[in-house]
Amino acid sequence: MSQALLELEDELDNGEGSEELYERINMVVDKGQEPLRIDKFLMNRIVNATRNKIQQACDASMVLVNDKPVKSNYKVKPADRIIVFSSKSPESTEVVPEELALNIAYEDEDLLIINKEPGMVVHPGCGNYTGTLVNGLAWYLGDDHTRAITPEIPRFGLVHRIDKNTSGLLVVAKSDKAMNDLAKQFFDHTVQRQYMALVWGDFEEDEGTIVAHVGRHQRFRKIMDAYPDGDYGKEAITHYKVLERFNYVTLIACRLETGRTHQIRVHMQHMGHPLFNDDTYGGDRIVKGTVFNKYKQFIENCFEIMPRHALHARTLGFIHPRTRQPIQFESPLPEDFKGVIEKWRRYVAARPLEE
Repeated sequence: MSQALLELEDELDNGEGSEELYERINMVVDKGQEPLRIDKFLMNRIVNATRNKIQQACDASMVLVNDKPVKSNYKVKPADRIIVFSSKSPESTEVVPEELALNIAYEDEDLLIINKEPGMVVHPGCGNYTGTLVNGLAWYLGDDHTRAITPEIPRFGLVHRIDKNTSGLLVVAKSDKAMNDLAKQFFDHTVQRQYMALVWGDFEEDEGTIVAHVGRHQRFRKIMDAYPDGDYGKEAITHYKVLERFNYVTLIACRLETGRTHQIRVHMQHMGHPLFNDDTYGGDRIVKGTVFNKYKQFIENCFEIMPRHALHARTLGFIHPRTRQPIQFESPLPEDFKGVIEKWRRYVAARPLEE
């Protein structure tokens, strides 16, 4: 099985995947290339591509030549720079439209901003065929005719997603034009995304940047790992800033340049600061603190208040695909996250550092 298929299989097992749901294929036409329709040209150069799919991609402005959309009858020339946007989402999973409670923060004719609750999987996958955000969207954006089992995942324009137990903001495009525009903004790293995270330990610096590739763990295929040296995985950049210190844990803001699977969780573990109560990356135990039983009980109480990793997608900003004006949205911390922060504040105020 190829590496790409292994990664797809693992994403389905997790019910989670990369924040960016489209990949970008880049190529430059050889100097000796004879004039040839771009649909025929790409058929011979992209694995599993069909002429029909390429023509559909051209119609949706997902094929660019020298940074401009082209039609399928465009004839390539030597030195042309071609970019093809291709969906990475599996299309073989049946989707059952379900009437689910969706927290819609904003909606217009082009897009939806969803404030996702923790515990909701965004995309159907192995073990998560119902109750996902896509199931809810299939109902909300459908009609009586389409509210039946569909043979493939609807193309609502899910250009990114967040983990099951991460809360916060997600943008959903309602048209092909909006989807393509937003996908390009994600690829160009111009989308503004800030996360709030509670992590174990204290930071020496008030802010910093983590640069380390993120890829599948080479032994445990269902989790990710950081690779600071070499080319394994994909480039990942996370900027962080300390917001509040609680001696043994720290509240930080993280700004993403890239959107890799579990990026913040993996980068923080790599730095020795796993997310509070992250049961995948070592944060669901006491990493920093004292040996006192009261402290252990305090941590257990915190875990009960917030039985998930402490990560919240707080802000999301981008250029509106129709108006071309910058828009930004902010989501307040959910109750479980706020409850744990307040508990730590009271703990630190009542108990100075016990060492």
